[in-house]
Amino acid sequence: MVDTQQRADELVDVLVTEFGDLMALDPAAFRRKFRKMAASPFAFYRGSACVYYADLHTQDDPFLDGRTSRVWIHGDLHAENFGTYLNSAGVLVFNVNDFDEAYVGPFTWDLKRFAASIALIGYAKALSDAVIGDLVTGYARTYVQELRAIAAGGEEAIGSLTLDTTDGVLRDVLQRARLNTRVGLLDEQTVIEDYDRRFMMSDGVYQVDEAMRADVEAAFADYLPTLPTLDAARPEQYKIKDIVMRKGVGIGSAGLPSYNVLLEGHTQALENDVIIYMKQGQTPAVSRWIDDPQVKGYFKHQGHRTSESQRALQAHADVWAGHTVLRGVGQVVAEVSPYAADLDWSDVNELADLSSVTNYLGRATARMHSVADDESSHDLVDFSTEEAIVAAIDRDEPGFTAALVEFAHEYGARARADHQIFVDLFRNGKLPGL
Repeated sequence: MVDTQQRADELVDVLVTEFGDLMALDPAAFRRKFRKMAASPFAFYRGSACVYYADLHTQDDPFLDGRTSRVWIHGDLHAENFGTYLNSAGVLVFNVNDFDEAYVGPFTWDLKRFAASIALIGYAKALSDAVIGDLVTGYARTYVQELRAIAAGGEEAIGSLTLDTTDGVLRDVLQRARLNTRVGLLDEQTVIEDYDRRFMMSDGVYQVDEAMRADVEAAFADYLPTLPTLDAARPEQYKIKDIVMRKGVGIGSAGLPSYNVLLEGHTQALENDVIIYMKQGQTPAVSRWIDDPQVKGYFKHQGHRTSESQRALQAHADVWAGHTVLRGVGQVVAEVSPYAADLDWSDVNELADLSSVTNYLGRATARMHSVADDESSHDLVDFSTEEAIVAAIDRDEPGFTAALVEFAHEYGARARADHQIFVDLFRNGKLPGL
């Protein structure tokens, strides 16, 4: 039985430690962030990875050893951090997105975070504990099946989730993403004046002054060499047409400015213009609990960590993914993709669909954990992650699945209780700095 006041004090301490400096810079942004987190237990869970890791890092885990504790992980693997993207090979893929929290650490920390998120979604849909347990069991089973197939040579592995390898709900999401167009995105965010495009001014979009524009342009020039597919023979496609500032409005980016840059694209036709974003890299919550000096020393700055993680965890990442420094602060850079579409869990209510989706996401998680290892271009993880994880699980696969189900139930209940404590703290003015 957790003492409510003691837990309230713990939550305040963790949240202030994680967000205190940013809260001091922009209290209004964090009031908005925390109101979004107050909306539901799942919203609270999404915005409080720092709480999750503060709780998790002290727990014993028999499936972790010197190798399985050193896997490139997503860091914030909850059920709503998956969506579509168009990979560098031109294929629509359903996979993890949002790499702000990615790092190198224990593989089970990803799995447990996802499992608890399924428990929260299941509870909100009034599913029984038994059904929630079945969903988590299916996720664990398909995760292990896919990893085993990859370790065995890949012939039985599904691989990337695409139009050719999915059906049901996920295939519908991919089909909807296929209907999106670059022109549609451009028409939403830009206007045409004097036969050329510029950004449209709207809520949350701000013009930049000459000094900031010059600094963003300089940062952009430093970013270009970080692109693995830089086409030096055609520099005109990287011509900057316009720059605007946006203020972070998502749960994870409260108060942080980002910059959208409009580029010429690969032809002078207006439908080929490209929008990229440049935003400040953040310190991942999980990194507070990882002491490996090789991991900490690998990254130049948080923007570098974020872009390298995206390339590491996606088999064919965004061709525009890169990094730079703006006014001394590391930035991650990537395309504002017209082909991004998220899975809307409010539309997934039939048990067969819920089971299908969680099973697919088990395979996607396995694919992600297997990509960044000794066979990739990244040397931070220098062993076969799929072989190491499979070997650890093989020691007690039933125990592995049972532990994941138990954690989902226990931490789902913990997050629901924490949400209520958080709401009471926030509404009664007990979160310092707000």
